[in-house]
Formats: sequence, structure tokens, C-alpha cells
Amino acid sequence: MPRRIALVTPMLPVAHDQTRGRYIHETARSLSKLADVKVFFQQSRYPRLPFMAPRSYLYGEVGPDYQLDGVDVDAFSYPAFPVISRALNGHISSMALTPRIRQFKPDLVLAYWVYPDGYAALRSARQLSLPCVVGALGSDIHVRDGLNAFMTRRTIMGVDALLTVSEAMRQTAINQFGAAPQKVHTIVNGFNTAIFRWQDQAEARQKLKIEPNERLIIYVGRFVEAKGMRELLAAFQRMVQDDPLTRLAMVGDGVMKNELRGLIKSSGLEQQVYFPGGLPPEQVADWISASDVLTLPSWSEGYPNVVVEGVACGRPVVATDVGGTREILHMGNGILVKPRDVDSLHKGLVQALKQTWDHQAIAAAMSRTWDDVAVETLAVCEKVITQRA
Repeated sequence: MPRRIALVTPMLPVAHDQTRGRYIHETARSLSKLADVKVFFQQSRYPRLPFMAPRSYLYGEVGPDYQLDGVDVDAFSYPAFPVISRALNGHISSMALTPRIRQFKPDLVLAYWVYPDGYAALRSARQLSLPCVVGALGSDIHVRDGLNAFMTRRTIMGVDALLTVSEAMRQTAINQFGAAPQKVHTIVNGFNTAIFRWQDQAEARQKLKIEPNERLIIYVGRFVEAKGMRELLAAFQRMVQDDPLTRLAMVGDGVMKNELRGLIKSSGLEQQVYFPGGLPPEQVADWISASDVLTLPSWSEGYPNVVVEGVACGRPVVATDVGGTREILHMGNGILVKPRDVDSLHKGLVQALKQTWDHQAIAAAMSRTWDDVAVETLAVCEKVITQRA
């Protein structure tokens, strides 16, 4: 009999934000090949008032008819108020989660995102006398303060095992949140090897109608302040002044979209910037393959999947030296720069465009799949189940 695993998460791809939680979708899909997995997609439901909308991500609710390829999903929501209900979100969401998990009768609860969702999963698991494993993804450990930090520590101290996506995150969990070292397991993300692979740049550009002589920088991800959006535009503006053929593709969406468009217009860069929007993985791969360099100027990261995908497509990457990024990049496939530093980002991008790279060798060095992630994740789950038996 395969293990029954209840996977709890607030992050999955949705129509209004196709890039959100793609790595969790991939993990759940691969894990479903090895175990009987049901995904509980819990969403916070905010009052329909303009000032109540969250500021860090595109808000939108999906209904119980929500479906996702290769995954059995139960989508539901719980009432919440930005900031006001922060201390209670884990408790409230657990009340909706517990009866759903009870009905599924799993062997273990596996949650992604430490607080409030990991805490909700932990509460539900304990009420049902089940083991609980929580996976930390990035800012749910690196960007924590006040009440969030307190509840994050409480969750980490209570789980049977903690998964981190980089060794840097593992050390943060141990040193800053008091996690027992033997309970923290690093399982780095994989990538879809059928989609993110080396493609001929000229063919990709022809498909997307990009001129052969353009020097194209690509950013893929959410349009939020902490991704270094303003630093990227400031560095790019300098580059265009020196080389009018420099272009920037901003693939994604987010709460800063209108602000970014305004900054681009006021800087006179409208003809130099592509805005293809949020795209499915196949189209993202085309844009990466058409580029000369991918950049990720984040203030904080766990193990950034877009960096992995960029390298898998054979593109060099210029990224800030945060989280587990240096565990991916080295002299042969990218350049690390200082976070929140326009000068450092500008210098790194200019260098990357001038440097000669072996694109096929860059791509060939990447081979880790989501099936590898699923095997390692299930091994931790099996160990926890055995220990609690």
C-alpha cells in the first residue's frame, strides 16, 4: 500500500498568477507518482474592500472547482484580515483544515510555507495524532520579524522534520530559529528537464520576433519590491544610455506592475522593455532561451528556481548573493552581485553581456529532476513515520 500524504500549501499556480508555487506543483505531481497524495490548497479570504487587499502578491480566490494537472486538489479558504488576523491565521485555517485531513486519513501531513500554513498543518496533525513535516521555501524563514518570527520558531520547534531548499536556509533554521540539526533536511529544488533545456537562441528569437542584434536581459518572477525591481530598472537605464540595443524582458506579474510601467514610461524606455506577462513554463523557457542573460536581483531567496531554470536553458545568470543562490552559481555559469546595490548589479550585467559563455556546457551541467526531489522528500517522510510508530 502506498503512503497517504496530506500536502498543505497556500501556493499553487492560479489563473491570475501562473508563476506562483510552480515548484510546489511540480513536487506534488512527482510525489503523487510514489504515494497517494492529496493537496489541500488553503487560501486566506479577505474582505472585498480596496484597503484590505494584501500588498505583497496578486490577490484572487479560486473556488472548489479548481484543478491542477497531475494533482488531486481540495481548494478552500478561511477568513482573514491583513496584519490584524496575523496571530490567528494559523489557528483559523487549522479549523477548516482538520476535518478535511481527517476525512482523507493520511499517514503524514506535509506542509509547504512555515507560517501560517505550516503551523495550521502542525495543529491539525497533532489533533489527529499524525506526524508532521514542514518545508520552508525562502522568505518564510529569511524575511521574518515580530510575531511572524515568533510563530515561525514555534512551528519549527514543533514539527517532526523540517525541509529546506538550500544549505544556507538549513543553517538559518538551526542558528536563528533553534531547529534541531538532526531534524533539518536540505532538499534542493529540481526543474522540468523536458521544458527547461538548451535551445538555439536564434530559433527562440525568431519565434518571439526579437531582433538578432538585441542584447536581451530577462527577469522572470513576481513584480514586488523585494525582488529588486527598482534596482533592476535603474541599472538597465544606465545600460541603455551606453548601448541603445540593450533590451529587458520582464516576464511575470505582480502588485508593482503599474508602478514599473510608469517608471519605464517616465524614463523613456518603453521601446526597450518587453512585457509578455505571466506565462506558462513552456513560454517562459522560450523567453529565457532567447535572452543573453537572466537576472534575479532579489533581496532574499531560498533556492531560486528561476536561476536553476535559467542555467538549465544554458543562459548565464546575474543574481544577488542571497540565500542559496551561491549554491547554484559559479564562475562558469553566472555572476553574483550585492543585494540592493545598483552599481554592483549594473557592473555584473555589463560584464555578463561582454563575457563569452559556453551555453551548451552551462545547460549540460544541470540534471536534477522533480522526481529526484520527490524521492528524497518521501524518504524523509518514511523516516518520520517509522520513528513515530
